[in-house]
Amino acid sequence: MAGNSFGKLFTLTTYGESHGPALGGVIDGCPSGIELDLEAIQQELDRRKPGQSSIVTQRKEPDVVQFHSGIFEGKTTGTSIGFVIENTNQKSHDYTHIKDSYRPSHADYVYDKKYGFRDYRGGGRSSARETACRVVAGAVAKQMLKGIEFYAYVSGVGTLKLDKPHNELDLTQIESNIVRCPDAAMAATMETYIKEVRGKGDTVGGIVTCVIKNVPIGLGEPVFDKLHADLGKAMLSINAVKGFEYGSGFKGCTMLGSQHNDAFNTDGTTKTNYSGGVQGGISNGMDIYFNVAFKPVATLIQEYETIDKEGKVVVMHGKGRHDPCVVPRAVPIVEAMAALVLADFYLRNKMYS
Repeated sequence: MAGNSFGKLFTLTTYGESHGPALGGVIDGCPSGIELDLEAIQQELDRRKPGQSSIVTQRKEPDVVQFHSGIFEGKTTGTSIGFVIENTNQKSHDYTHIKDSYRPSHADYVYDKKYGFRDYRGGGRSSARETACRVVAGAVAKQMLKGIEFYAYVSGVGTLKLDKPHNELDLTQIESNIVRCPDAAMAATMETYIKEVRGKGDTVGGIVTCVIKNVPIGLGEPVFDKLHADLGKAMLSINAVKGFEYGSGFKGCTMLGSQHNDAFNTDGTTKTNYSGGVQGGISNGMDIYFNVAFKPVATLIQEYETIDKEGKVVVMHGKGRHDPCVVPRAVPIVEAMAALVLADFYLRNKMYS
């Protein structure tokens, strides 16, 4: 299996399976002398970990990260940063019912056809548990990018949508509720809806919006390595993501050019920001903002028809501990992937200085 690494200069390689002994990763390219707050890194993992509230999977994992290299006396040494997160609460027997059959809309079928063999315990490498490693690396990247601020939040669950633009929201309130929506009234409505869906053994999708503030001008390359293109790849690499749009996104195609153009102020900032902080593939110093669409979790705790390895139709009943809606736990993952992209382009940009 290829494709376990991300980035060009600031890189992350991950390994491990959902029901194996541990997950882990190696961060390469991090400059030396970066003072790391290890507690802050753990706090980022705590935002992603399972079992944190009544609307997420009840798998109980402490998700404690152990660093094995690349850090000395609280600072990065410039060498590879290796880390491990042990799995401690696997219940692999919950997945024996899918050993010889395929869950609809999961990676089960294509993994089996591509590799001729698969780890059916929780999906193995296809499990979203792999994203814990991304959160660790993203937390390191955030601390390298001092002054740049990352705010991801839930802006949609099913048909419920928070229509307020990010600059009209108090982004400090994202962590004030278990949905991670910075609007208290909408968060309460979303929470109730997720619980209703869960009670029916069903699942629901949603949208995570991300805002990046204080981005310097000049990050991004203008042809194949456009900043927004790499952000799109990063977000689409996250499990269950079905769509990415930045700036005005799809709504922009309904506007006239005279409405959509971002007119300049005399200091180079713009009066509007339909560009989403990126022009010509390069950051322009305005807020970068984008939406990430997540599908409903494919595992249903109800009966459904599928096929087995022989191609026969079988009736299954979903088992195990699963999220009825992934978006609350996806918030720190979106932030982490955004930080990895900006860290990579920050280092690339130093070639011009």
